[in-house]
Amino acid sequence: MLIVMAIVAMVVSAVGFVVTLILNAFVLDDYDAYGEVPIPGSRTLQLPAGEVTASFHTVVIGSPKGGLPVPPLRLSIAAPDGVADPQVTENFGTTTTVNSDSRVRVWVMQVPAAGAYTITTDGEVNGYVSPRLAFGHGTSYGWVAWLFGGIFALAVVDLVIGMVWLARSRRAVSPSPTPYPVDVAPPVSYLPTDDGVRLEQLKTLAALRDSGALTEAEFQSEKRRIVDSR
Repeated sequence: MLIVMAIVAMVVSAVGFVVTLILNAFVLDDYDAYGEVPIPGSRTLQLPAGEVTASFHTVVIGSPKGGLPVPPLRLSIAAPDGVADPQVTENFGTTTTVNSDSRVRVWVMQVPAAGAYTITTDGEVNGYVSPRLAFGHGTSYGWVAWLFGGIFALAVVDLVIGMVWLARSRRAVSPSPTPYPVDVAPPVSYLPTDDGVRLEQLKTLAALRDSGALTEAEFQSEKRRIVDSR
């Protein structure tokens, strides 16, 4: 039962992990939630306080192999009056492409306060179709994929424990091999017959005669006595 439960948990967690990754990448990742700025260009966007992602967004022909190449880009942000400029950190992510629409995270910004921020972009984007910087946020359900990964790891451990336990149980209940019995013939027991006794007596007499212990006359006399005793 433990092995069956472990296998079911492995299948469910693997499917859940893959589905969560797909949903996070294509559905729940709102990469342009706060708007986009063309490259080159300038635009004022309403940004919330906290973490904001800046992604390079363009149109590609086919799916870029090895990820979307990011050209040299420049970014400047003017904060509202009395507000500190956001802290911008370079943080490249993985490429996501849907129907020739491709994007990759380039920066992560820590916005000190919500407000209207003027964003100016520039870069060497010749050869790119409709290049722009998209400002948004990542999925808030990224932990779900790690949860499914943890469940999968626990299921693997349970599967190993179950297989070890099953192997030990089978060894414990299996009877020890019985050695094949060796057929030993019992000693033959029989009672000598009268003829057999006489035959042995005659053999003994013949041996005594041959050895000289009996004369021929004594041998013949004893022989007749034995034969006549029937």
